[in-house]
Amino acid sequence: MDRREAAAYLTGQGFKVSPNTLMKLACIGGGPTFRKFGVRVIYEAPDLDAWAKERLSSPRRSTSQAA
Repeated sequence: MDRREAAAYLTGQGFKVSPNTLMKLACIGGGPTFRKFGVRVIYEAPDLDAWAKERLSSPRRSTSQAA
C-alpha cells in the first residue's frame, strides 16, 4: 500500500499517523519498514503492525507509573 493507504490503515488500527509523518520518517529513519517499486514507496501490513506495536508502552495502571 502507498503512504496514504498506510496512514489510513494505521489510523484504522487506532494509531493516528499522517502520510506526511510516514514520509518524514522514511527520510530521517524510525518509521515502518518499506520497499521501493520504482519511485513509489510500498508498505506491507505486517511491517506497519510491527512498527506500531514497537511504539506501544507496556500496560500501565497510572500515567505516573515508570516505564
